[in-house]
Order: sequence, then C-alpha cells, then structure tokens
Amino acid sequence: MKIPRHIAVIGAATFALLAALPGVSLSQSSSGAGTRSVLDPPPPAATKPADAATSNAVEAAPPKPTLAEFSWLAGRWQGAWGPRVAQQTWSAPKAGVMVGTFQLEENDRTLVLELFTVVDGPDGIKFHLRHFTPSLVAWEKPGPTVLALASGDAKSIVFENSLDGQPKRTTLTRVDPDTYVARSEVIPEKGQPQVTEITYHRVKDAPAPKAKR
Repeated sequence: MKIPRHIAVIGAATFALLAALPGVSLSQSSSGAGTRSVLDPPPPAATKPADAATSNAVEAAPPKPTLAEFSWLAGRWQGAWGPRVAQQTWSAPKAGVMVGTFQLEENDRTLVLELFTVVDGPDGIKFHLRHFTPSLVAWEKPGPTVLALASGDAKSIVFENSLDGQPKRTTLTRVDPDTYVARSEVIPEKGQPQVTEITYHRVKDAPAPKAKR
C-alpha cells in the first residue's frame, strides 16, 4: 500500500488498520543508505534503457489526421468538366462530420446530384458518397460507397476503396486557398480505367450593397 509522504501524523487506529492488511508490515528496515519506513515511498525501480529502434519508431509515427485539417474545404466551389459545370458545397467540420453536395449540369439541365459526408469515427476518417437523380432516386444499391482515408494533411486528402473500384481512389489536392483539384479514379471490373479531374475555384459571396444615406 502506498502512503503519501506528506502525512506527518497518523493515529493508532490507522496503524492497526494498516497492520491488519495482508502483506503490509509496519517494521523498519535498515540499509547502507539509512532507515526506511513502510510509510516512505518505495525507491525508484531500475529502468532498462529503451530499445533505440523502438524509441525511434514511436517518435517517427505521424500524428493521426483530424477533420480540422480539412476545414479549408468549407464553402462553395465551382469547376468545369468539359462543357459541364460542376458545383460543390462543403460544410465546416462539426461534431465529427463534414457534409457536402455536388451538382453536375449541362445546357441548363442537371445530370446528377451527389451527397457525401466525411465522418471521423472510431475506426478512422471515412468518405461516404451516394449519387442521385434530380428526383433523389439513388444510383448506388443498396447503400452508399465508402472510402477510407489513406493519407491526409492540410494540402492533400486521399481516400481509397477496399471493396471495389467505383471509385477506387479519390484525391483532393489544395493548390491555394481558393483552388483545389478533385481527382477520381474509377476501375471497373470490365473495361478501361477512367480518371476524372476537375479544378474547383472558390465562389465568393458578392459584397453586400452599401446602404444609401
């Protein structure tokens, strides 16, 4: 039993309680370094030098990415995919989730909508995505596609799909505060791989008109 050193006075009843506990002795022992009581803290145990390789491995382990590092995505974005216009909207990280939407249009007609979430869960950060028609009929059956975070920092985010190639990998690369490139690699079971890259630019809100005096 470990008793703090700062206890200077102890009653007879407490001594009796300590003596009744198994393995506790109130006797003193002598050594070359002086006399020590059971009330004194035990001497520090000899420590074995840490293995250099293990120590270096621990020090070299990179910190776990957090959603806070992806906060630069928050806002509205627009990019061109050939003749099509792509728009994305991202929420700021909140309560372990980032929410995003995607709309692809051509000739004033919406081709597809997409809803996605980036979730920081017990098994790491994952990217959930699902495509819909304009009337919200889901493409993916029975549920959304899920990609796990492979690497991520304040400039680049890479998600990978361990189940299939639809898509196999999604990469978001920050070029500057108002530009990023989204790259999607689709590897179907049959046919040629398809790579799509869209450069998005931040859509800034127009300044509010000044009130007339």
